[in-house]
Amino acid sequence: MSDPTPAGAPYPRQWEADVLLRDGRAAHLRPITPADAEKIADFQSSLSPESIYFRYFTLRGDLTPKELEQLTTVDHDRRVALVLTLGPQIIGVGRYEATGATEAEIALTVRDNHQARGVGSILLEHLAAAGRERGLRTFVGTVLSENSRMLDVFADAGFEAQQQVDDGMVSVSIDLEPTEQSLRVMEAREHRAEAVSIKQLLSPQSVILVGVSVREGTFGHTLLRNILDAGFTGELSVVHPSAESIAGVKAYPSVLDVPGSVDLAIVAVPAERVLDVARACSEKDARAIVVISSGFAEAGEEGRELQRQLVQVARGRGMRVVGPNCLGIINTAGEVQLNASLAPVMPPRGRIGFFSQSGALGIALLETVRRRGLGVSTFVGAGNRADVSGNDVLQYWEEDPDTDVILLYLESIGNPRKFTRLARRISRHTPIVAMKTGGSMQARPLGHAVRRSSLPPAALEALFTQSGVIQTETLNHLFDVSQVLSFQPLPQGSTVAIVGNSDALGTVGVAWRISNRRGLRRCPRWIA
Repeated sequence: MSDPTPAGAPYPRQWEADVLLRDGRAAHLRPITPADAEKIADFQSSLSPESIYFRYFTLRGDLTPKELEQLTTVDHDRRVALVLTLGPQIIGVGRYEATGATEAEIALTVRDNHQARGVGSILLEHLAAAGRERGLRTFVGTVLSENSRMLDVFADAGFEAQQQVDDGMVSVSIDLEPTEQSLRVMEAREHRAEAVSIKQLLSPQSVILVGVSVREGTFGHTLLRNILDAGFTGELSVVHPSAESIAGVKAYPSVLDVPGSVDLAIVAVPAERVLDVARACSEKDARAIVVISSGFAEAGEEGRELQRQLVQVARGRGMRVVGPNCLGIINTAGEVQLNASLAPVMPPRGRIGFFSQSGALGIALLETVRRRGLGVSTFVGAGNRADVSGNDVLQYWEEDPDTDVILLYLESIGNPRKFTRLARRISRHTPIVAMKTGGSMQARPLGHAVRRSSLPPAALEALFTQSGVIQTETLNHLFDVSQVLSFQPLPQGSTVAIVGNSDALGTVGVAWRISNRRGLRRCPRWIA
C-alpha cells in the first residue's frame, strides 16, 4: 500500500491507533491525508455555531476548496493533524503547527454529538506523543474563557501546564514531558474505557444470533438452544434466510431486517461471510460481536488476512470483537442470564471471573467448574484473541462487584508489560490465579493476533510472582486454588499455620511451599 500523502511527506503509520472512547465505543485515530477533504468539509458543516466560534473566534460558513487543501495537506513534521474516525465519519480533529524549534500551537475540535466522550483527551494525548517524536517540548494554545470543556481537557491531562487570562482569552502552555500525573491520567482513561466496553459486551439488552440453523447439532442451533436454556432476560432475535421462527424465536432474513438497534451479535456463519455480517451489525449500532466461526488466522495466511480485515471493519465502526474461532461468553447475573457459548451447561452463579484462550479446553474447564460446585460470575472464551484480550477483561473485573476471584487459562501473553501493570494493581484486592500451557510464552498459538513474547520460563515465573499472580502447573491445581479462594478469605498477613492430625501431610505442605517459593513470603508452620 503506497503512502497516502504527497512525495516528500512520509506518512507516519506508527501514529495510527485503535482507541476506546469514554463510553466504551471503539474508534480509529490516524494522521490526516488529502483524501480527507470531503470528510473535513462534512465535519465542518456539522459543527454548531458555538463550536465554530470556539474554534475560529468568529462565525463563519463552509470551508473553501483552498482552505480544505490547506487543512488536509500537512508535512507530518512541523505541521501535523490527527483525525479520530468512527465508521466513515471524522468525529474529532487535533492539529499542531510549529512556531519555533521546540514549540507548536495546538488546536482541537470535536463534533458536537461526540463531545464529552473523551475525544479531546485522546487527541491531545496522541498529538503530544507525535510532537515529542518530532522534537517538540511545548504546546501553546489560545482558548476562549467560556470554552470550559476545552480548558478542562488541558487542565485534566496531567501535564505541567500554565494558564494566563487576558481580556476573555486564556493562553495555555503545556510542557510535553510526561509526568507521573499524566501517566496516571492516561492509565485511568484506558481503564475506564476498556472496563465499560467489556461491561457492555457482557451485559447486553438485545442479542441477535446470525447463522442459526433449523438442524440440531449445528453450531448455530447449539448456540440458540444454550441461550434459551440459560433464560436470557433481554430481547433475542435470530437471522435465517427463509424460516419465520426457530425454536420459538422470531427469525429475520438479514441483520438489517431486525427491528431496532442491537447490543450484541453472535456470529456463526462461514468465515467468508463474517465481514459482511460485521458491516451489517455496525449499521444496527451493535456494540460488540462474538465470532464463533473458525477459518481465520488459525487456518493460514489467507485466514490471517481475513481476521485482520474483521478487526479493521469492527473497530473502525465502534465494535469490539471476541474471537474469532472462540467458545463464546457467559454472564450468570440474574438480570442477564446469558450463555452465548458452545458450553452445553451454564455454570452456576458464583464469584469467579473466568478467562480462557482455549476453545477446545473451554467446555471441559466449565464442566469442571460446575462439577466442583464453583460458581462463575462471567466467562470469556477468547479464541484467536484478535481484539478482546485478557487485559481487557482484567480491567472490567477490577471493579466488578460480582467477581471476587479471577481465573486465567493462558496460552500466550500478548502485552506482558500491560499485563504486569494491571495484575500488580488488581491482585492487591482480587486474587488472580493463572495456568499457562507449555514451558514458555515464546510460541504464539495459531490464530492469536498478539505480539510474540520472548519470555523464557524463569522470566515468566518472575513476571507472575512480581505481579501477585498465583501460578499453577496443572488444571487440578488451578481449580484447587480457585476453590480455596472462593470460600476462604485471604489471610491478613504473610504467615500461615497448618493445623492437622498427620505429620506426613504437614511435612508435604511445608515442603511444597519451600519448593515452589510462591505465594506467601514465609514458610508455614506445622502444628500437630
